[in-house]
Amino acid sequence: MGIYADYLNQNFDGNQLIQERKRQLKRISELRGDRAILVFASALTKARAPIAIDYDDIVPVNDQLSNLSGDKIDIILETPGGYAEIAEQIIEYIRGKFNDVAFIIPGVAMSAGTIMAMAGDDILMSPLSSLGPIDAQISQQGKRFSADAFLEGLNKIKEEVTNTGVLNKAYIPILQNVSPGEIQSAQNALEFSKTLVTGWLPKYKFRNWHTHSTSGKSVTDVDKKKLAGEIAKQLCNHSVWKTHGRSITMKHLRGMKLKITDYTENKDLSDAIQRYFTLLKIFFDSTNIFKIYETIGSQIYRNIPIQGVPQQEIPSQDINQAEVGIQCSQCKNEIKLQANFKENIPLKPGLISMPREDKIECPNCKKEIDLVNLKKTIEGQVRRRIVYGHG
Repeated sequence: MGIYADYLNQNFDGNQLIQERKRQLKRISELRGDRAILVFASALTKARAPIAIDYDDIVPVNDQLSNLSGDKIDIILETPGGYAEIAEQIIEYIRGKFNDVAFIIPGVAMSAGTIMAMAGDDILMSPLSSLGPIDAQISQQGKRFSADAFLEGLNKIKEEVTNTGVLNKAYIPILQNVSPGEIQSAQNALEFSKTLVTGWLPKYKFRNWHTHSTSGKSVTDVDKKKLAGEIAKQLCNHSVWKTHGRSITMKHLRGMKLKITDYTENKDLSDAIQRYFTLLKIFFDSTNIFKIYETIGSQIYRNIPIQGVPQQEIPSQDINQAEVGIQCSQCKNEIKLQANFKENIPLKPGLISMPREDKIECPNCKKEIDLVNLKKTIEGQVRRRIVYGHG
């Protein structure tokens, strides 16, 4: 039986899932030589939530890091990417606090997540893990696309005009909507990603690289900078990866001459990481939480705002009910629930009343779903207790 099926069959309640998750996190730390450990993870399936690396990550990441001691840390990273500038700030803080930093990627760390991983002394992955291209993304007229592809397209137009002496009329509307400032902005964004990678790799990843494996010759600073530049160029090359969401696997990275540790070669460590990652996915699937910052002894959650509850305000006594959805981890069916904070509130059509016993059966596959964490999320955000029963 697989790990995922095993946990589902055990029917853990919310608190048991959290305790088991923490146990596996501690196990990873112990197997790695009692290193400090931090989880910085997003629920990638909740694309409507702000799951990308953004300004709101700085405070909780720093808060959780302040709970840790020692000079070695492992960071379990799961992210779709985000702002490279924020990734830089987080890395500068981490590298200022810890001398030895390793990134564990059980799932995916795309874009800015990939940039962060390049600041590690080690990168631990499995054959199923992936990083992603670091070609900067820009927005224009409501559309988001690769800065590299944008500049490449303009260069092709320029080459065509140079070769033929004529501007194709089809290009005129396109060029009319492009300003010199936007071209420079795209160039700057692209160069910024490369600059971070080419600066961090020699400083951290390559600092213990002393001898060439093939020739046995000593490695120079020039060698380190050259390889870092080649890796950054490949990671940025939109013409190679085609899409910003392309998976760059351990095989691809090793082909770039980047040393990656395959954690599946250590049976116990692989089991601990896979169990933790599976529990993390179950936790995301069964709650409204879309980001978690976690250590063995502490955690901070960010949750999706509940309908009818002001997001940035202290909820008032005028909030009488909230609507919330939860997804069945087995069949992915979404169940709409209504939680009341006042007696005799009518149940809206299509909604199911929040059950008093904090469990509900999926109408689709009949799996029992634990609602303890969801209840805590709702009551924590509204700052009122749920009242059971409807008018």
